[in-house]
Amino acid sequence: MKEIVVKEAEKLSIMINYLPPYSPNLNPIEKLWKVMNEHVRNNRFFKSAKDFKYKIDEFLKITLPQIGSSLEQRLNDNFQRL
Repeated sequence: MKEIVVKEAEKLSIMINYLPPYSPNLNPIEKLWKVMNEHVRNNRFFKSAKDFKYKIDEFLKITLPQIGSSLEQRLNDNFQRL
């Protein structure tokens, strides 16, 4: 399959840039999980999975809408060109 994609890209003059197999800094959802961890999980003990789930739901429904506009700088696709 990879060979087919490479051949088609060459036909269309598309340059393929390969990413490292593990690159969380290039994945916006990983950045959001990091923010969620800062607000929900860091240095906290939960007595039950239900308590943990409640805090995650609270983050997604209440906290995230409140802080959403301030996250633009952290959750963007601006990559440094080397």
